[in-house]
Order: sequence, then C-alpha cells, then structure tokens
Amino acid sequence: MIEANTRAFRAATLALCLGSAMIFANLHVVQSLLPTFAQQFQLTELEASWSLTITILTLGLSLLVYGPLSDAIGRKPIMVVTMAGTVLTTLALSQVESYTSLLVLRGLQGLFLGGLPAIAIAYMGDEFTRKAVVLAVGVYISANSLGGVTGRMVGGFVGEHFGWAAAFGAMGVLSAVLLAVFVWLLPKSQNFHPKPLHPLHIARDMGGHLRNPVLLVAFLIAGGNFMIFLNQYSYITFVLAAAPYHLSPHALGLLFLTYLSGTLAAALSGRVTQYFSAPVGMGLGIVLLMGGTLLTLIPHLYAIVWGFMVSSLGFFLTHSLASSWVSHHALQARASASSLYLVFYYMGAGVGGFVLAPFWAWDGWLGIVVGSLLVYSLTLGCSMWLYRWQKRADERRVWV
Repeated sequence: MIEANTRAFRAATLALCLGSAMIFANLHVVQSLLPTFAQQFQLTELEASWSLTITILTLGLSLLVYGPLSDAIGRKPIMVVTMAGTVLTTLALSQVESYTSLLVLRGLQGLFLGGLPAIAIAYMGDEFTRKAVVLAVGVYISANSLGGVTGRMVGGFVGEHFGWAAAFGAMGVLSAVLLAVFVWLLPKSQNFHPKPLHPLHIARDMGGHLRNPVLLVAFLIAGGNFMIFLNQYSYITFVLAAAPYHLSPHALGLLFLTYLSGTLAAALSGRVTQYFSAPVGMGLGIVLLMGGTLLTLIPHLYAIVWGFMVSSLGFFLTHSLASSWVSHHALQARASASSLYLVFYYMGAGVGGFVLAPFWAWDGWLGIVVGSLLVYSLTLGCSMWLYRWQKRADERRVWV
C-alpha cells in the first residue's frame, strides 16, 4: 500500500490531479463561450447552454457503467482509454461548423469524460493507506476546481482572440500533453483484485444505496447544490456580456477564477471536521452559498465577483464533506455508492439549466436568485436532517 508523503504517493496523487484537471477543463471549456455561441448560431440562452448541459448529462449516465466495469477489468486502463477519447473528441470539435454537430460531439465527449471521475477514488482506495486516501481526496477535489478554472480561461482567452473552434484546438493539444504525463506518472495497480461483473448484483447494490436515507439525503444535497451553483455561472455570463458590463469572452473567463476559493475550501475540508460534524459543515457551506447568491444582487461587478467567491467556498466545502460522508456511511459496495453520488451530482447540474430557465424568463438575474434560494433552502433542510440523524446515532452508541 502506498503511504502518505512518499515518492509513490506524490507521483500517483499528482497524476490523478492532472488527469482530473484535464477532465474538468474539457467539460467547462464552453462556459465562457456561451454568449459567443448564442450570437454566432442565433440561439437563446437556454439553447446555448445545451453545449454544457448535454455533456454533463452523458457524463452522469456514464458513471453508472465505469465504476462496476473497473471493478471487473481494472482501474488505470479504463482511465487512459477514456482520457484518450476525450482528447480525440476535443480535437474533432475544433473542426465542426454547425451547432448540431457540436452538440453531438459534446454528448459523445461526456461519455469519455466520466471515466476518470468514476474510478480515481476507487484507485486510491485500492492502492493508498487510509491516511493517504484522506490526504489525497481533498487535494484531488481541489484539482477539479482548478481544471474548471483552466478550461473556462482557455475557452475565453483563445475564443476571444482566435475564435471558438481554436479554443477546442488549444484544449485538445493541452489535454494530449496532460494525458502523456498521466500515463507516465500513475503507478500500475498492485492491489487490485478483479470481481466478476454481475449486473443483478450491481442493481441490488444500487437499490440498497437508494433505500438508505442517510446516503440518499447526501445524494440530494450534492445534486441540488450543483444544479444551482454550476448553472448560475452559465446565466451570469449573459448578464455580464450585456449592458452595462459588456465583458468580453476573455474577461468572462477570468470570472471563473472565483473557483479558487473553492479549491482552498476543498483542500481544508478535512480540518473542518475537527471542529464540526460533517452535517454541520455541509450546512455552513450551504449558508455560504445562499449568502454569496444574495451578494450578486448588488449591481456592481466587484460585488458579483465577491458573491461567486463566497458561493464557491461554500459549494466545495459542502461537496467535499458530502462525498466523504457517502464513503464512510455506505454499508457495502462503497465504489458503487460513490458512483451513485456522482450520478446525482452531475444529473443535478445537467437539469439545472432547465430548472432555472422559467425563473430567468420571469425576471432575469433576480429570478435566478429566487430560484437558487428555493433549492438551497431544500438542501439546507437535508443537511439539518443528517445532523439530527447523526445526533441520534451518537446517543444510541452512548447508551449501548
């Protein structure tokens, strides 16, 4: 087993972080380009956001396949093959001329993007000691946010100066380099033990997780929060591209630097549990999400940026704690529980554009804020339910 703070630990963690950054950069490269798509292809805001939505939906569905498949045939080969597929589809996107072709390729790309997120933590569980896993997971989730920032900035900068097709080309070249480094750095599996692929057993495990309220509530927190958080970024690009802000795609890409506060929150989430229980930490994160959302109502660019920084801090704090909660409270088949968590996470993000669309049509950004607070109120209630459950569980252990 790989121990924390060893050379093998650093190499494997760096490889997984670079792979994660590559995946999320490709996922989010279109987000700062949404106003450009709307203008060039004569689309509504919702139609332009499909270039992100369809990728997230197919990514979420693919997670149901890759986790169980990796239990049967191995971790690293699937990650490498799917990352290679991501590179090829990104390069192909740089050659399309119609929005329909772009959507088809983005949907296909989502199927490849799910490979590494579905398997990376399972790889850590196989190869790392328990202490090493705890250290690596926070850093790995931080890399998710860094990848998202990188993709949006590449999309915005290259898209503004050379066109949206060139943005895909640049991302494809960068992704090919990261894939080569990933293959070189990541150690081969030493402790992987294949298991037969039994669809009925998989379905039984998934059904058991869905019937477990302690897990299901955490799934709902993940899906609800990401539903709003990600799609707020999509809608705010249309606000900031219009009067009185008139931000260029490059400047819109810089907005996503607000993700960096989330990078810090994810890296430090383990320390939060030294002072608060995980449900309290999740609730604190959701309160920050609500506060950050309210800040964006101040009609000043700096206030909007600060609002998204606060929201990012709250989102990644809650996400890190909720994903760890699922891993610790799954009674069996932890890999499938983590995969199901991510399915809710990404499917929530995928439908968020449609959920918020009526609020946008009703009153623009104010409508988005109202819709966001409604959903965040529900996820805050879920975190309070988990707190009460944990308190009762602790009381039972004391009496026993």
